[in-house]
Amino acid sequence: MVIAPPVQEVFPGPVAAIRATVEAARAGHGGALVLAGGPGEGRTTLLRATAAGLSGWTVLAAPGHADESALPGAGLQRLIAPLAGLCSTEPLASVIAGREPGCAPLELTLSLHGLLREATADGPVLCLLDDADVLDPLSWQQLRRLAHRVHDRPIAILASVTAATAAAGLPLCRLTPLDDQAGHALLRHHAPAATAEVAAAVVALAGGHPAALAELAGALTAQQARGLAPLPPALPPESPLRLRFRTASAALPQPTRDLLLLAAADPAAPPSVLLAAAGPGAGLADLEPAERAGLVVADEGGVRFRPAVLRVVAYDEEPIGRRRAAHRALAGVLAARGRRLPALLHRAAVADGPDDVLARDLLLAAEDAPPAAALEAQRYAADLCGTPVAEGRALLIAARSAMAAGRPHEARPLLRRAARLRASAAVRARARGLIAEMRVRGAPAEAREVLLDVAGELLAADPAGALDALLAAGEACGRSNEPGRYPRLARQAAVRCRDGRPATDLALHQIVGVADLMTGDEETAFRHLREVLRLADHTADPAALTWAAGTGILLGQDRRAARLARRAVTLAREAGNAPVVPEALEVAAFAELAAGRHEAATEAALDGAAVARAAGRPDLADAHLDLLGLLAAFRGDADTSRERSVAGGALGDWAEALLDLLAGRPGSAAERLARIARTGSMTLRVAIVPHLVEATGAGGEVFDRWAAHTGQPGWLALRSRCRALRDTEGADDHFHEALDWHGHDVDGGFARAHTELLFGRHLRRRRRPAEAREHLRRAVERFHRFDAWPWAEQASRELRAAGERIGPVDRAPLTAQQERIAGLVAEGATNREVAQQLHLSPRTIDHHLRNVFVRLGVRSRTELARLLA
Repeated sequence: MVIAPPVQEVFPGPVAAIRATVEAARAGHGGALVLAGGPGEGRTTLLRATAAGLSGWTVLAAPGHADESALPGAGLQRLIAPLAGLCSTEPLASVIAGREPGCAPLELTLSLHGLLREATADGPVLCLLDDADVLDPLSWQQLRRLAHRVHDRPIAILASVTAATAAAGLPLCRLTPLDDQAGHALLRHHAPAATAEVAAAVVALAGGHPAALAELAGALTAQQARGLAPLPPALPPESPLRLRFRTASAALPQPTRDLLLLAAADPAAPPSVLLAAAGPGAGLADLEPAERAGLVVADEGGVRFRPAVLRVVAYDEEPIGRRRAAHRALAGVLAARGRRLPALLHRAAVADGPDDVLARDLLLAAEDAPPAAALEAQRYAADLCGTPVAEGRALLIAARSAMAAGRPHEARPLLRRAARLRASAAVRARARGLIAEMRVRGAPAEAREVLLDVAGELLAADPAGALDALLAAGEACGRSNEPGRYPRLARQAAVRCRDGRPATDLALHQIVGVADLMTGDEETAFRHLREVLRLADHTADPAALTWAAGTGILLGQDRRAARLARRAVTLAREAGNAPVVPEALEVAAFAELAAGRHEAATEAALDGAAVARAAGRPDLADAHLDLLGLLAAFRGDADTSRERSVAGGALGDWAEALLDLLAGRPGSAAERLARIARTGSMTLRVAIVPHLVEATGAGGEVFDRWAAHTGQPGWLALRSRCRALRDTEGADDHFHEALDWHGHDVDGGFARAHTELLFGRHLRRRRRPAEAREHLRRAVERFHRFDAWPWAEQASRELRAAGERIGPVDRAPLTAQQERIAGLVAEGATNREVAQQLHLSPRTIDHHLRNVFVRLGVRSRTELARLLA
């Protein structure tokens, strides 16, 4: 069976279930499978794709039609009509003729069985029953009975129903909302030109509903797909889903429609608020017709539309007068219950024009709200402001809330609107600066120039804005490896922007310290940056803690940097600041890697990749995946490294360079690392030096000075190792010094193993095999401990060359990666779910799982679960 790639990608679970049923039938072991799902969830697509993917089969189809559901045998008649020439029995002849069969139900079932058995003489038979629960009861009952009698025949029955209960005991596959990976696959099929951020936003808007996602993606304009215009808030006007809802809602009683409008106007309102707003006589029973129609699900938490995107449709379909009345009713109820911000939002929805008082109240109420709620209030406030200056300020605040809520696609239009206003120059400059800040990762050189322009413009009029621009510009300069005007502007800011506030002091020490690093004044730079770490211990600002943690890495204080970053994660999660969480996790992962704690780094990067996707930051998710690829390269796991490295860039080059070193290709490694040294960020240019010196046997003098400034044992050990590789004659002393420093670094086990390997290789090549074996044995043992099997194999080869008689390196029962996979599978996760959580392909998970089964001596998931219980 060949299923079209888009369908395979979007519905992997159901396709696997269908494939198993069809392949079993092809082998003579017939059976049935029922797909259960709502309208637009993929039932018809899956059945059609199955029929199209079969060759040599007789395909019989009888979709359910509501206007025939009262005609006994109508469905059977359509199903077996292509086999009319084989219908020799009276019951079947009656069905073909459109008459009710005048026989016992079992006699008809046996006649059907005989007919299909005869049809299999020409090959396997597939019966497709889309919307089987709409078939006439006689037909559906007969086909269910037939399904129990085809186990020894090449006959497959595939049906689809809306409610799972209609399957009546037949094997069932429930269609669930699309996960993120499947949603993106479907969107790529319908809107291949959509940017990563737009794709994430549309997938989120569709809420995992395949038809809604296809309709939203298909309706995107070229400007919307590129993120240059606001995205559609709802389904297109002629959407089949919209038309279906319109038809279904028109048949509902008026009290039900009233409650649906109130629920659409305030999706967060609990039923008690909706009933109070609906007025006397309204009750929960009024929602039952909408629930029976499959339009909503109601519980104590609220009323949820199915799919969620229909909420906006339910609102748009009502006349404006009814919509305004709903908002006024909800505003009154919520105000009476002390729900100030929701009440203000409903008042704003019906405001007739500028209202500075309401705008001010919205901005004040939004100060303590989660970012998503704050964004709605601030956007309303901008619309209500009576002056361009006030409007611009509200737009800037709203844009920051949009970014904090993980909606960068909503922030950009707000900022462009602010930049076009005839407001103050400072407001326009801030808007330009925030737009550039969002481009620091993708276009650092361009962002750097804009941010430095903005900082220069704001130094006199808006010192706080100038500092924000310079903080972002510092990152852009580091990523583009070009300081530009940054040092000069940083020193001007140090004079003009002091106000005695701790937050300002923290920012200034960061800005000036980075400027000093750029100009080569390392001693002064380290003094300023150490002050950043001291002040960071007294702040609760997640963003400040995140860049302070990055500063900790620059200072070589990796463990302290990891603590600051994890504190930032906690505070950002508590505040609902979605984008800061993956940013802080990225810094935490890199800090843990620098500290030698590879498992902690892997956990942080896995968490960060998932959170970044959910926060609408695919670029940041890719950065986490690249970091996971680098961590795999440190272990020597080339396959995992290349699968996870999606964006390439500097981290991809570093990963490939490590694999080159492992494979004995120092020239290729040197070329990749030299490219990072020219174009990488400030942190990366420092971090790759030990490997660059290993590849070339030269360089690293700047690294020597930096490591001395850190005073940290791990970095001082690497400094001594670099000196050993540069100075062949004095290498012994430098290697011994490196191992001594490693002894003071509690987390430096992996780096120490590498030093032992290099020292052992040096001694072997100097014809001192006995001394070499001592270090190489330790290298093998330490690499073994870190699951770095390729490195352990290399150390073993060196050990054999030094005269040791050893066999292949024994592997532990499971590697850390295999343990993680085995644990998830034992908990009941499918291969696809494990792949999604670990950011690997299902094929890779399948490969690892087969190895797990072999190593543990188990033959099934059930045995694995029992073993690990």
